[in-house]
Amino acid sequence: MRLLIIEDEPGIAGFLKEGLEEEYFAVDTAFDGKTGLDLALTNDYDLLIVDWMIPGINGIELCREVRKAGSQVPILFLTAKDTLEDVVFGLDAGANDYIKKPFAFEELLARIRVQLRMKTMVSDILSAGELTINPVTHQIFFHADEITLTPKEFALLEYLVRNKERVCTRSRIIEHVWDIHFDYDTSVIDVYINFLRKKLEAAGCRNLIQTIRGIGYIIREPECMV
Repeated sequence: MRLLIIEDEPGIAGFLKEGLEEEYFAVDTAFDGKTGLDLALTNDYDLLIVDWMIPGINGIELCREVRKAGSQVPILFLTAKDTLEDVVFGLDAGANDYIKKPFAFEELLARIRVQLRMKTMVSDILSAGELTINPVTHQIFFHADEITLTPKEFALLEYLVRNKERVCTRSRIIEHVWDIHFDYDTSVIDVYINFLRKKLEAAGCRNLIQTIRGIGYIIREPECMV
């Protein structure tokens, strides 16, 4: 799952990004409201974490603009503004939840999971043949056997399965899973694809990830077999 953090304090943004990536999320960051709003409206995020007091467009205005655009992406306010009136004002602007600074990372993570559980129903569990992925619990099964992946391997496989039957180009993979621009050395993708294939094949799921030479990779359901 892909999250967007909009926070103008680099230390907090970096801490959140590192912690959430360790929990198997792909994470983008923005340090001002205008950049954050542009990203929120042009990318498909599963949840936004928004600081109230950010330069340019503040968190309240950003939230209203996201809702005005018709997006129902969950928004979690993370802010030092902590009066009852502030909480009500933030929720009325369209936020789904509100956590006050200073905060415990475990509480933030629990609140994120609550929002994702509400957003992700059973029908949203991803599958490719007999392989299933639960994006909320970060579990992967082939038949009844669970497959253990690293956070980056999980993010890569989730992205490919979400886009099954479509070619995933190297540029799109590197931007979505590694959160960096397409001109980066994309050979890292090949390394992780190799890791994934070995773990999937060890579980009995063969030929799931196919190479489209010179372009990227694709998952086609009929090829996932015992």
